Amino acid sequence: MGERTGKTALILGISGQDGSYLAEFLLKKGYRVFGCSRDAQMNRFVNLVHLGILNRVRIESVSMKDFRSVLQVLRKVRPDEIYNLAGQSSVGLSFDQPLETFQSVSIATLNLLEAVKYLNDPVRIYNAGSGECFGNAGKKPADETTPFHPRSPYAVAKATAFCQVANYRDAYGLFACTGLLFNHESPLRPLRFVTRKIVNAACRIAKGEASLLELGNIAVERDWGWAPEYVEAMWLMLQQDTPEDYVIATGETRKLEDFIREAFAAVGLDWREHVKTNSFLMRPTEILVTRADPGKAHRKLGWKARYRMEDVVRMMAEEERKTLERPPKKRRGNGKPTAPRGAVS
Repeated sequence: MGERTGKTALILGISGQDGSYLAEFLLKKGYRVFGCSRDAQMNRFVNLVHLGILNRVRIESVSMKDFRSVLQVLRKVRPDEIYNLAGQSSVGLSFDQPLETFQSVSIATLNLLEAVKYLNDPVRIYNAGSGECFGNAGKKPADETTPFHPRSPYAVAKATAFCQVANYRDAYGLFACTGLLFNHESPLRPLRFVTRKIVNAACRIAKGEASLLELGNIAVERDWGWAPEYVEAMWLMLQQDTPEDYVIATGETRKLEDFIREAFAAVGLDWREHVKTNSFLMRPTEILVTRADPGKAHRKLGWKARYRMEDVVRMMAEEERKTLERPPKKRRGNGKPTAPRGAVS
């Protein structure tokens, strides 16, 4: 059993990678955890099932684009802390769905802030920002003072939400802060994310189930961390005396080619024999290099990433191999699949 805090947390976007790991983390801290989904009756919550915690959280249906729906769930739950992780989260998909991305991220955040202001409860808000907001930051690592230069509809939406949070904090005194998280991965990533796509392909090729992986620009450079430890930084931001924004990252930038090499090496393969680039998979605009300076988080939160890119690839590959070797799970009467715990920090 974890320590008992007596606090109630509401996680908007609990079914995603970060929401699921955050729920697990908060349960260990002794929180009562509520989570939201657009349609709780239809969502299978496979990540919560994977972590073995679905029966320990309370799920509510809410449409973040509907102010009345947001207001109702806040009135019902009366949380001490709100973690806003909801919204369309794929950079690539945002080019195909720019309006949905903006509405589900920016308009949704505005609805949340307005509802909190209206209720006037002493609640603390964490907002999920993104290192994508900085765009190509140049040679100097991006910190909390670096200007934004978004290069995708996703980054535009996140930058807008960031400004909204800062405005409501300054104008109305809300305890609201944004974590500008750079890339963070885990076995819970959907296959549409390039990191999981790479690890899955490497494992399948090693099993003889595939022979080729096609990718876009593999020369891009990113700061890759381990998602389960990034959720601790979210929590720490809401435990401070004053709300501030923080860059969360490892501080180490690596090429996507390095990620590919490590993933294929983890299964005993030479990536050059199985990977080819395809111009069709290139994005209209692309961030070539991201660099992050997470020094403030270390100084003020006492948070520092323990895992680096090689660690992330190894842990993802280990879990992917187990998943591919595991027979399909039978569904229980409630329609929820069963699955063992995933790798966590």
